[in-house]
Amino acid sequence: MTRSSSQAADWSRLMVDASRLWADAGTVIALRSWRIMAGGTDAACEFERMMSEKVDAAMELGAAFAGGRVTSPEGASRTAMQVFGRKVRANRKRLG
Repeated sequence: MTRSSSQAADWSRLMVDASRLWADAGTVIALRSWRIMAGGTDAACEFERMMSEKVDAAMELGAAFAGGRVTSPEGASRTAMQVFGRKVRANRKRLG
């Protein structure tokens, strides 16, 4: 495989992985919305968890970028998907 076809394959895999993350994130949004719409203590806890997870993920991603571990656009995309993907998969498992 040539370098350009290898790069195309890498980006193709990246797009497939991003599509999976997008689908999982949509599921989590729906599940969280239903829990929050139900109200009560569970809704308040879910909202607080959601906000703290977003801040934690943003800090983790910022640290990865600032720490020089990311050296390419593809690397930035992969790192972002890894950080957010862990949170999304955990929430889908917990809520589903």
